[in-house]
Amino acid sequence: MNVRMAAMTVISQPNMPGKYLVKVNRDACIGAGPCTAIAPTVFQLDQENKAVVLSQDELDELKLLAAQSCPVAAITVTNVETGEQVWPLQ
Repeated sequence: MNVRMAAMTVISQPNMPGKYLVKVNRDACIGAGPCTAIAPTVFQLDQENKAVVLSQDELDELKLLAAQSCPVAAITVTNVETGEQVWPLQ
């Protein structure tokens, strides 16, 4: 791989889905919205004032922080490499 291709790979990595997959439990969601403030490219409140996932394309740390900010733990974070639930802790 030449230097130019390597640079392009590094630049494009932040836009790729990471190892964490986030899901919203809509029955548990109360629409408080800290997830949308922390990761607005990932989460949005819909017309029912419930969080929905727009995209998985965000830094893993930001997706995890957004999930941890939920006051009712309505966002599940799963490590796609291992299948292990990362948040909420079980």
